[in-house]
Amino acid sequence: MAAFELVLPRRDLTLGRGRRWLTNLAIVATDTAVLRIVFPMAAVGIALWASENGIGLFPWLELSFWLAALLGFVLLDFAVWAEHWASHKIPLLWRIHKMHHVDRDIDVTTALRFHPLEILISMAWKAAVVVAFGIPVVAVLVFEVVLNGAAMFNHANVKLPGWLDRGLRLLVVTPDMHRVHHSVIRRETDSNYGFNLSIWDRLFRTYVDQPRDGHAGMTIGLAEYQTPEPAGYLWSLALPFRRPPARAEGKGVADASVKADREIA
Repeated sequence: MAAFELVLPRRDLTLGRGRRWLTNLAIVATDTAVLRIVFPMAAVGIALWASENGIGLFPWLELSFWLAALLGFVLLDFAVWAEHWASHKIPLLWRIHKMHHVDRDIDVTTALRFHPLEILISMAWKAAVVVAFGIPVVAVLVFEVVLNGAAMFNHANVKLPGWLDRGLRLLVVTPDMHRVHHSVIRRETDSNYGFNLSIWDRLFRTYVDQPRDGHAGMTIGLAEYQTPEPAGYLWSLALPFRRPPARAEGKGVADASVKADREIA
């Protein structure tokens, strides 16, 4: 996807790669280390433990393997959608999740940019779903691979042909569909929560087809953080513990963006 971005980019980058990529890759390295310490078994290991002990609704119902695997995959996808929705609606979770949204560009590395606390919360939530339903190990493994691949795909700064985008988003989240979610406009930020299957946003009426200002003209990030700081590693990790500034909209966003670009230049 990184190579695809170089060949066929959708937007010009505001802050570029350089420091942003270094920060985002350092964040995912930190996430991985923290996750291995707190959840060394990860979701697949937890599924294996539940399977060996016959725990969960599916084993109790004696569902066939393939039915349990299919239902488990869909349930996990909905669980991730619901967690993402909650991360925007519950203030404490939003303070943690917004580190993902302050990135002023959206590309393949943005898919890796999540606060370590959010990674731990997400793993605990997925583990609870896996144990409660007794989702087969193979289904959990496939889901984890698909979820991570899908996230890097739909965060990528790539331009797909319109006909391909329209066709794909009937089933899965495309880059153009998810990019709307990273807009500074609140109505657009609170839309298109899906990471893999696109059905949930349509079902729960959180789907927005296109950004108001177009993909080339839209402003990415959060209105109150249109500055160079989100490209910093320590600044990003400390963000949930900072007092949030007043939210800016409209003209203030443009002014802040221009000022920040001049500082970078």
